[in-house]
Amino acid sequence: MKLTKWLGISAAAVAAALLLVGCGNSNNSSSGSNGKSITFWYGGDADTAVKPMVDAFTKKTGIKVKIQSIPWSQYNDKLLTAAASKSGPDLVLMGTTGMANYVSSKSLMDISKEVKSDKNISPDKYFEGSVRTTEFNGKYYAVPWYVETRVLYYRKDLLKQVGYNEAPKTWDELYDAATKLSKRGKNMYGFNVDFAEPTFGFMFARQNGATLIKGKTPQFNKKPTVEALEYLAQFYKNGASPKQDLKLTIGQSFGGKAPIPMFISGPWMMASVKKDAGLKDDQWGVAVLPKGKDNNMSNTGGGNLAVFNYSKNKSSAMKLLKYLSTESSQLKYYKNSDSMPTLKSAWTDKSLSDSRIQVFRKQLNSSEPMPLIKQWDQIGQNYLKAWEPVAMQGANVQKAMDQLNSQTEQLLNK
Repeated sequence: MKLTKWLGISAAAVAAALLLVGCGNSNNSSSGSNGKSITFWYGGDADTAVKPMVDAFTKKTGIKVKIQSIPWSQYNDKLLTAAASKSGPDLVLMGTTGMANYVSSKSLMDISKEVKSDKNISPDKYFEGSVRTTEFNGKYYAVPWYVETRVLYYRKDLLKQVGYNEAPKTWDELYDAATKLSKRGKNMYGFNVDFAEPTFGFMFARQNGATLIKGKTPQFNKKPTVEALEYLAQFYKNGASPKQDLKLTIGQSFGGKAPIPMFISGPWMMASVKKDAGLKDDQWGVAVLPKGKDNNMSNTGGGNLAVFNYSKNKSSAMKLLKYLSTESSQLKYYKNSDSMPTLKSAWTDKSLSDSRIQVFRKQLNSSEPMPLIKQWDQIGQNYLKAWEPVAMQGANVQKAMDQLNSQTEQLLNK
């Protein structure tokens, strides 16, 4: 499941949330204070993936759990309302990109004591990139629950036709293979440079040695980032990547003749390829990202479990958090949802032995979250606006990044 991006808390948003509370939004209140009934807010359209574990928890502990399943498109607004009214869930599923907002608003409980005293949820049990999304100023506010990262999807059969018996391993090879694949005919491309994903360009910038932000000083107009984005812009200029969304299904873009035979995406795309692309097993694969000048760094995302700071049932909420954080629960959740475990030990289980799945495991060793600051989502949206004329019209990358850098400095210094 791909998490939608979280918007930062602003004074206007909090005011709007308070207005909603005043209009009688009483369904978000915590379930009493006897600790025998708690509320768990879960992101998604249905709770079928998590309900079996929650039912098992209730059977074991006697603590009843009301799961409130909220679509990700509405999740942030609901949580803003709860934070503003200081009433809401006991346990909450947090998208990793939303952590900084809710830590800064003091909406999440500091669980450092529990994390440091319970070896089962010790930070060393998890992937480093996931742990970083839970720790702020030396304190822990969540436990990693599921993780995702991005890898390269590619058509093995078509790459072989242009001289590649395996996936490109470097930027040079990626560009060469994509260019050759784009020569197959009209409306054929080699690689998708995603201009609708706000982390895409920053991921490549890190591969080129960029530090995105130092303290409160953005580095977007510095050489490492500009060079990386100029590299990506070349795919548009030579026709190796489409300049706009082609509105194709995965079956249309990656199946058949594959107008787009290489793209970068997360684990949620695996099921779609298997179901809709109509490919034989040996026609496609996934690989760790090609290496830039410095590394092949990918982006860490996923979901964390946190206790709502205004819960009256913190002890019971922590019990559920710990129960869902066990290796067996994470593996059951993976089976039900394809959301990958954050516990490193879980990856030895046979359910994750598929060679394609293990590529994600390998990539997680070279994967980091985007900067954990509350302004990041707005920065991402500003990046997309700055990048669009580069993709569509061939605008100057340096000028676009100068503009983004200036906008970001203003955001960070408010």
